[in-house]
Order: sequence, then C-alpha cells, then structure tokens
Amino acid sequence: MTVFRIPFSLSLITLAVASCAVHAAEGSRWQQSPAGVSQMAHGGVGLIQTPTARMAPAGNLSMNYTDNEEYRLWSVSIQLFDWMESTVRYTDVRNRLYSDDPNFSGDQTYKDKGIDVKFRLLQESTYLPQVSLGIRDFGGTGLFESEFVTLSKKWQNFDFHLGIGWGYLGNSGNITNPFCELKDSFCQRPEGYNGRGGKIDYDQFFKGPASLFGGIEYQTPWQPLRLKLEYEGNDYQQDFAGALAQDSSWNFGAVYQWGNFDFDLNYQRGNTLGFGVHYKMNLHTVSQYKVKPALRTIPEQITRTEITDRDALPKALLHEAGFALQTAHMTDDEFVIYGQQLAYRDHDEAIERIGRVLATEVPAHIKRYRVVNYGGNLPLVETVIEAEQFIAATRYDSLQHEVKSTYIRQAPEQQTLDYSSAPSQTGFFAGSELFWIQTFGNPEAFYMYQAGVFANAGYRLTNNLVLNGTAKVTLLENFDKFNYTVDAQQTPLPRVRTYMREYVTGSTLSMENLYLQWQDQVLPDVYAQAYGGYLETMFGGVGGEVLYRPVDSNLAIGFDVNYVRQRSYENEFDFFDYKTFTGHVNIYWKPEFLPDTQLTFNIGQFLAKDKGVNVDFAKRFDSGIVVGAYAAFTNVSSEEYGEGSFTKGFYLSIPFDLFSLRPSKGRGRLPWVPIARDGGQPLNRPSTLIDATEQRSPFYD
Repeated sequence: MTVFRIPFSLSLITLAVASCAVHAAEGSRWQQSPAGVSQMAHGGVGLIQTPTARMAPAGNLSMNYTDNEEYRLWSVSIQLFDWMESTVRYTDVRNRLYSDDPNFSGDQTYKDKGIDVKFRLLQESTYLPQVSLGIRDFGGTGLFESEFVTLSKKWQNFDFHLGIGWGYLGNSGNITNPFCELKDSFCQRPEGYNGRGGKIDYDQFFKGPASLFGGIEYQTPWQPLRLKLEYEGNDYQQDFAGALAQDSSWNFGAVYQWGNFDFDLNYQRGNTLGFGVHYKMNLHTVSQYKVKPALRTIPEQITRTEITDRDALPKALLHEAGFALQTAHMTDDEFVIYGQQLAYRDHDEAIERIGRVLATEVPAHIKRYRVVNYGGNLPLVETVIEAEQFIAATRYDSLQHEVKSTYIRQAPEQQTLDYSSAPSQTGFFAGSELFWIQTFGNPEAFYMYQAGVFANAGYRLTNNLVLNGTAKVTLLENFDKFNYTVDAQQTPLPRVRTYMREYVTGSTLSMENLYLQWQDQVLPDVYAQAYGGYLETMFGGVGGEVLYRPVDSNLAIGFDVNYVRQRSYENEFDFFDYKTFTGHVNIYWKPEFLPDTQLTFNIGQFLAKDKGVNVDFAKRFDSGIVVGAYAAFTNVSSEEYGEGSFTKGFYLSIPFDLFSLRPSKGRGRLPWVPIARDGGQPLNRPSTLIDATEQRSPFYD
C-alpha cells in the first residue's frame, strides 16, 4: 500500500506552492522558456511522444496531466541538476481493468507506475549538438520501458532533434540495432520483467529492435505559441492497451504558454487527438513574501554603559531576531546569550539580527558577543561575534568587510557553558498537529485518505529526561472502502509492515506512541540518547543511539541499536509474539562534488531480520525544498520480498516558511512509496539524533 503521510496544511500543496511560485516569476507574464523545454506526453522534456536532448533549467518542477485516448498520464518531472532530469508517473490504461475480480477491484481501470531518468552527456556548442541519454519506465513492470540517445541543435527559431530508441520507443524497428552488429545477445530483447517487478532489468537495456525518431520545434513570432512536428519509432502493435491503429508515424501539435501553465494540443498516429495541461515552477526561486521587522539601525555613537531595562533585551531578541532568550551572562568584555532560534531558517540573517540587537542593548565596552543555540536540551552551536568588526560592517564603514566575516560558528566552549547553568526546561508541555494520510493505486479505489489530529503531550522530568506521548484522532476518511486488510502474497518474511491496513483502520482514537527518552552530549561533538516504550504505530521496545557530528562538517557518523516487539492492532497496549533486534551504522555525507546534496547510508539489520543497507539521496534547492529518494538493498531476494522486489521510495520536504507571511522554522514531508512490503523496513524511531542536532551542520534548515 502506497501511503503519503503529511501535515494537513500541505495536503493542498499544489495550490499553496502555486501561490508561492507566482512571487518567483520574473519579467513579463509571457516570458518564454528556453526552446525545447516543454513536456511530452509521458512527462519529461520532449516533443509529443519522443524525448529530446534538452533539459529544463536546474530546479524546474513540472506537474503534468496528458490524455491521448487509451492512456491518461499523471507525472511530475524534476530537474535535479542542470545535467539530470527525473520523472515519476502514473498511467491509467482506460481499456483494461485493475483485475478480473469485481469483488476485489470493481470497475477500476488498470494503473501503472513508472520512473524515468535522463542525463546530459554533452552540452550544445556552436558546432556540436546537445547529447543526452535516458531510460524510461525502469524499475517496474516496464509497460513503456525504453532506452534512448538523443541529439538536439538549435538554429534561429527552430530546434532540431534526432534520436535512437530501444524498447517501447524502438518497436517499429526502422533501423538495425547497432549493438546487434557487435554481439548477438543484443538482437533479441527479453520479455517480461525479473523478480516480482520493481527491479531494474539491466539485461534488457539496448536490446531488441531499434528505431530512429526525431522532430522539429518552432518558436512562432507570437511568444506564447510553439509548434511541434515529430516522427516516432513505435508502431503500437505491442502496447499494453492492445494493438493500436497507427495511420501515420508523424505526430504534430502546439503548446501555448500562459504564466506558469503550458497547454498542449496534438494529433497522434494519424487518428488520435491528445491534449495536456502542465504547471511548472522552479524549486530554487520559489518564495513567499515576508512580513518581518526591519533590521535595527546601529547609531554612530554607542554610549550605553549598562543594561537598564532587563525586559527590553529578551523582547527585542524575540521580536526582531526570532531568538527565545533563556538566560544570559556578562563578563568584563563578553556578553553571552543562551536560547533557541524559533523563526529564521537562514543562519546568517538570524545572527545579523541578533548582533544588531546586542550592539544597541548591551554596554559599549563589550568586545565579543557569544550566541549559544540550543536544540531542545542540547547546546549545539556557539556563534562568536567580534563586536567592533560587526558594528563596522553593518554601518558599511569599510568596503572590505562583510557581516558574515565578523563571526564564526563553533562547538560551544566548555567555559561558555560553565558561565551559566543549562536553562531549566522541566514541566508539562503539549501540542497538536493535523495529519493527512494518502494512499494511491489501491484495488478498491485509486485514491484513499485519512485525516485527523495528532495530539501530543509530555512531562520533562529533568533537562535530559522526558516522557512523551501522542494520540491519533481520526476525523475524516474513506478507508472503509478497503475490501481486504492483508494481501494474499506468501513470503517467508515476518509481516512487520504489511498489516498496515489493520493498524490504520482499527480505531478512530489510538495511541501513536508513549515513551521515556534521555538525551545528552556525552563527549565533544558526540551525542547520545536512550529511549523505551511504545515507539511507533507498530512496534515498542527499548533502544539507544550515539552520533558523532562536528560543527559544519560534511560527515557525521553514528549507530543505533534497538530491541523491539510488534504491537497488537487488536489492543494497542498489547504485543504480538514477534520480537527482534534491529540497528544500524548510520553515515551522513555531503559530498563536495554534488553541491547541496546529502547521502545517507544505514547499514545493519532491519525489522524483518534481513541485513543490508538503505541508501538515501537528498537534493536541496535554494528555496529550502528538499527532493529525495531511497532504496534498501538486503539479503532478501526479490521472490522472498514479493511485489516490488525491494523497498524504495521518494519524498519532498518543504519548509513551512514557504507558506507563511512571517519567518518560521519547521517543515512538512510528502513521501511517495510505490509499494511497501516487509523487507528493508527500518524502525520508525520517534526521535533521531541527526534531526535533533540539525543546527550543527544544517542541510534541511
């Protein structure tokens, strides 16, 4: 079951992001995109049915709906880097049923998931074309599986494209497969797919019939309109929808751009009318107008000799810099503040605002400001500001100094922490958030949902020890449409996740978690935690974690170990008999050769006692939006795993700051899990040290 779980405020993400994107648009409403970057029917930059070598600008995201009689296609295409495009897609095959059993899936039509990727191999120059290589619909059932190499060359208002395709794009076989001349095994393309679907069938790549395809795109003198003509290499005789009549291999169409929308109309196969609607935005430039206090002006002469109003400083720090002051300490030449940043995601903006407040509120003889940022009970980062240089830079007294050059980030010095005892945070706390659970591609209905409230509360016994609990209250759902709660697939793996439907439909009021947690810094740059109780919806137990994370380092390493038992979906306070150890060595790496990217490796034993590694790739854009993908590779075979062959998924992490008029921190996560089964499944620990120490080396913030 594919489950999306997001805060309710993000359930209308398309509308909200659309609103933000308007502010990012520059220039005329009719500003034309670079030639050749409109979307094709299957999603991704191309003509109508065929891809081109063109790439959208880095950070572009396009949400697409296209309709061409037998197929309706919903897709999202993201330009992760200027040289890499990725597309995910659902295809509705309108003349095929989901299954032959009406009691299982009614009259729902067949839905197919697909993933595409395209890489730019050569950038266009004066004399050479742009060259790209791509793979369509890999890692699934392969209904549209293809490999292709394309060339594109622009001349005035014309963009010329030529490519060679294999698989779906090469079914007509209008040329001899060039690899067949090198090795006989390339002459025939294996049929079907390996395992239980979801695997990448490398043994099929560039095999079987091949075809040339290509076309021309013309930018008309009227800026919103572009015209397309293409010749395709598919003969439609082996389509999943059945052999389709093709009166011509030539397709033609037009694309009309209106603001952030593209509308296309085309005529395909000499007998089929198609159309599409595409909404595009750029994840680097999307933003939201902000209402925030003006930066405080520092006067030419600072004569303050003491702090006369002790209430003014905390109020100013909170209002003007989003910093919740918990305590402060002053020496002969230093002023130290301890607290938490609540509003500003941008560390540099936050520090400048704090520095401007301190420069006008503390005595003029202070030579250095120290800002100690806490995350919960953990002192994470100390920012040391040289007062004289900072004041000069903010006044623009010198052209040689930037504000950023007047301070450094470092691990909190022990002497700084010794100035004042840790702020006391004992006592009760409470909060709530809305949730929205979504599931796509079910037999009963394509889209199903559940909405409600997570109500959490707790008691902080000491600065390091806290009791947490969360209740789930379901207010709205259509999960009553479920015809079955457990699938009929037989695998040797224990069912650690495939009872999902039982857990989410058991009661309108349930206990999500209830646990005791200890957390502290145990050595320089080393953090530790221990926890025990009902840890997540499906498992309870005890565990611990250690993390080594230096300030602003591109590498963090840790490990966790847990002994857990499966919770009962019949009585949420009880447990089933299944129990296991699970734990991982966790490596978090930001490679310099991939800017704004984080790779995570979790190596160890998963809930079903399978052993392997989960690899997570996350790309951050300038707006703070993070796009990620992950896959778990374990010692479980694809046959043992079941449908999908291995665990994999995608996610979008969006800062709340993009949805509010005032600066704010925090984010929502929008995941897409094509098929979730039992292999490669981690424990969903209620708290992780990598998240708790995010300020040490920010990636998400």
